[in-house]
Amino acid sequence: MKKITTVLLLLFCLFSAHSQEQTKSEVSSDTLKHKKFEFNVMPFISYNRSLKFMFGAIPMVMYKLDSEDKVSPQSLSGISGVYTTNGSYFVSVFNRWYYDEDRWRAKFFAVTGDYNSQFFVSDADEAAFYDYGTKLTMASVGVQRMIVKHLYGGLTYTYAHYDTKYEDEIQPESITQTNGLELNALYDSRDEVYYPMNGTKTQIRYIAFPTWFGNDVDANKVLTEYNRYFNVRGGKDVIAARYFGQFGLGNIAFQQQVTISGKDIRGYSEGKYRGDGKIALQGEYRYNFGKKNGCSGLCRTGYHLWL
Repeated sequence: MKKITTVLLLLFCLFSAHSQEQTKSEVSSDTLKHKKFEFNVMPFISYNRSLKFMFGAIPMVMYKLDSEDKVSPQSLSGISGVYTTNGSYFVSVFNRWYYDEDRWRAKFFAVTGDYNSQFFVSDADEAAFYDYGTKLTMASVGVQRMIVKHLYGGLTYTYAHYDTKYEDEIQPESITQTNGLELNALYDSRDEVYYPMNGTKTQIRYIAFPTWFGNDVDANKVLTEYNRYFNVRGGKDVIAARYFGQFGLGNIAFQQQVTISGKDIRGYSEGKYRGDGKIALQGEYRYNFGKKNGCSGLCRTGYHLWL
């Protein structure tokens, strides 16, 4: 059901959160270049109405692939483990690599787990939420190459397997396997990839799920995003603005639909609003105090689409 989008967004939020911990503007490049490895363990605690209380740990290491490369950002590798009080769990590995003076960027991500949540059925005898459980396995690998300064083009392959059971057999048990091929373009002028204080990140992604590549039906997705960062208060704080749009094209399967929730529209964790796409806008103020401490305030709006 909403499993694909929610799990991806959950893990993306984890990755964004621990990335923010790593580097602030006060840490100079002279300090970083003398460290071959930087190891950190981030505890994770959260709550939403579907998964209930979530807790876990995210150990990670930052490092340079080439100690002589003074241009590429540090690469990042780690694992995460999360357990929730509704019986869900997730274990993942993640990697982001930067090399050849940031001309090449690559990533690898894999997750397995058991996801218990709910979805809203409006066309039954009585509209209501129904529980479901999904056993999932997902892996994704991608590479990007610099075309001109700040502009990258790339390819990504993503495999996913889901086994879902529904409460009261409101729908038959479903086993879904998808193979996605992605073309993407990225414009990135941020001053820091993990905690930007200034700059722009714009990306467009086209994902195809063709039947000749092992999918049950032909489907396509277009994902667009625009992120802008402004430093304020003498470079101590950040104002961030974000647009995100996801649009389903063709035979979008139920498992490939998107819900209003997660990274872009928080607070709607029950999975009631879903469709073939969504549009979201948000503004954020990030207040930093100390070298590794901060808080943020956000304002967001969104719309889900039936295409």
